[in-house]
Amino acid sequence: MVGGEAAAAVAELVSGVRQAADFAEQFRSYSESEKQWKARMEFILRHLPDYRDPPDGGGRLDQLLSLSMVWANHLFLGCSYNKDLLDKVMEMADGIEVEDLPQFTTRSELMKKVNRISQCI
Repeated sequence: MVGGEAAAAVAELVSGVRQAADFAEQFRSYSESEKQWKARMEFILRHLPDYRDPPDGGGRLDQLLSLSMVWANHLFLGCSYNKDLLDKVMEMADGIEVEDLPQFTTRSELMKKVNRISQCI
């Protein structure tokens, strides 16, 4: 009955994935688009086993949720953060594919353009 055991293992795996997705759903922000939420949920689910709160509390889950928001805000809204923090969240998100990201121009890039234009005038 190897086939039956394999089917049971697959069913258990699918059930675990559904439970994790249902658990993560409670952390969706009302202002997140479907694309933003799917990306952030993937970030959360990928790291959830490492950030589960210990029995005595500790706020590890809060830390993961904060890191997921930093990553999403950087990607989708163009927010900037401390270099070490951005390096950490970008490393954590390595391999998460997000299509059609908005393009942002940083303040320093805008200032360079303004300086070039003013030098030409």
